[in-house]
Amino acid sequence: MANLNRVMLIGRLTRDPEVKEFSNGGKVANIGFAVNNRRKNQQSGQWEDVPVWVDLKAFNRDSGRKLADLAEKSLRKGHQVYVEGHLVLEEWTGKEDGRKQSKMVVYVDEIEFLEKREGGAAGVPETAARSSAKASKTGGDGIEDVPF
Repeated sequence: MANLNRVMLIGRLTRDPEVKEFSNGGKVANIGFAVNNRRKNQQSGQWEDVPVWVDLKAFNRDSGRKLADLAEKSLRKGHQVYVEGHLVLEEWTGKEDGRKQSKMVVYVDEIEFLEKREGGAAGVPETAARSSAKASKTGGDGIEDVPF
């Protein structure tokens, strides 16, 4: 049986990324994100945007992808980005009540900026494949202005 777990979203950050470092040197950026669904209001007959709130996690990877660092340095509340990733069901036991809890999260595989960044250009893809190539050109931070 075939499986596919791929998410593609365009939306805006709802808060600045919150970065946590692990004891092994790894890093994760927790990102609040919102996309809009359109639906027709049955009472007014007008189309409305209905926000869908999504939790994203961007990790620094050993394979050269430093998406947590990229998020920390370049993303801010309100920025519009294109994100590709995959769904992960995170499960844990609540500290206070001991009950099992879970939530669906998108683990980020690629990010593309859709708006002009400070000191940069809009529409510059920062994909997982290009991150490692850019890291060698930019001294490791993966941020470089490339005109397309």
